[in-house]
Amino acid sequence: MKIRRELIIEMIVFLFVLLFLYAAGSKVTEYKQFVGQMGKSPLLTDFAPTLAWLVPIVEIIISVLLIVHRTKLMGLYASFGLMLAFTLYIAAILMFSKELPCSCGGVLSMLGWKQHLIFNIAFVGLAVVGIVLMNKEAKPGKLNVLA
Repeated sequence: MKIRRELIIEMIVFLFVLLFLYAAGSKVTEYKQFVGQMGKSPLLTDFAPTLAWLVPIVEIIISVLLIVHRTKLMGLYASFGLMLAFTLYIAAILMFSKELPCSCGGVLSMLGWKQHLIFNIAFVGLAVVGIVLMNKEAKPGKLNVLA
């Protein structure tokens, strides 16, 4: 059972690292387009230039946290937080905005807003599963906020 749990955790970590490094690379290589699209967002207009650098940096930092064994749980919590923030942003855009600017890059830009919301919710769920499994592995019966 322990091997199965570890395999699931590693698969979740791999998916997050793949997602974050791909997304960060896409945002950096398509920087001007990314800033322009973020600037069209009714919620992010004033913060677009700062966020255009901050988001990929955070995605890379989280990827490193996930790769390093000692910080893997912290990386899962950070993944949960970032994906939850992205999910809440998309939900707010869908509920309150008439125009839906897309600031996603690469393959993710092919998703519609509702599909992107579902995609993000799935990754929020994956983060929760990873956190629960790592906490069971670390100390059964005790929830570790940060290891």
